[in-house]
Amino acid sequence: MGYQVGRGFIPASMACLRQGIAKDADSQRPQVLSDAAAVMLAQGLSPHPYPTPSTMKNKLQLEFEDVRAIAAAAEAEAVRNAWAVSIAIVDDGGHLLHFQRLDGAAVVSSAIAPAKAQAAAAGRRESKVYEDMINGGRYSFLSAPMLQGMMEGGVPIIKDGQCLGAVGVSGVKSHEDAQVAKAGIAALG
Repeated sequence: MGYQVGRGFIPASMACLRQGIAKDADSQRPQVLSDAAAVMLAQGLSPHPYPTPSTMKNKLQLEFEDVRAIAAAAEAEAVRNAWAVSIAIVDDGGHLLHFQRLDGAAVVSSAIAPAKAQAAAAGRRESKVYEDMINGGRYSFLSAPMLQGMMEGGVPIIKDGQCLGAVGVSGVKSHEDAQVAKAGIAALG
């Protein structure tokens, strides 16, 4: 028995195949392998990077209803305090899931809120951390790639130690922006 590789054929007598790495003992048919898998087998390596499927991890993610709850709670906090803000919610990759600019919010806040959320999601920490670093003299952070919203007001959404995304708010004082973002996240419980 052998293994078909692209247009070639690897004899079953190869030592790595005798070890049973990819051998199907119950079948009389040759197995079709990719060229990369065949090279790995010929070198005595397993083409599978993980020994068993049980090593696969599960990843939590924000669902549409979660995003709606966060947005509603953040908006309620802003309205309760009569703050005209923009609210952005992103996933863990920084991709925009929700955006709203409340009446009276400055136009520039519509660019700053998503940037704060993206910075918080990318760093998996509040965007205030970056502001504090820069204010503390680490000016090199101003050139950090993909981090434009390095001001307080971006808060990551953390559940079971995983970052699910972030909320960014802009339009009032930075600590008030953060207050609105945290009120939104609190809606998840």
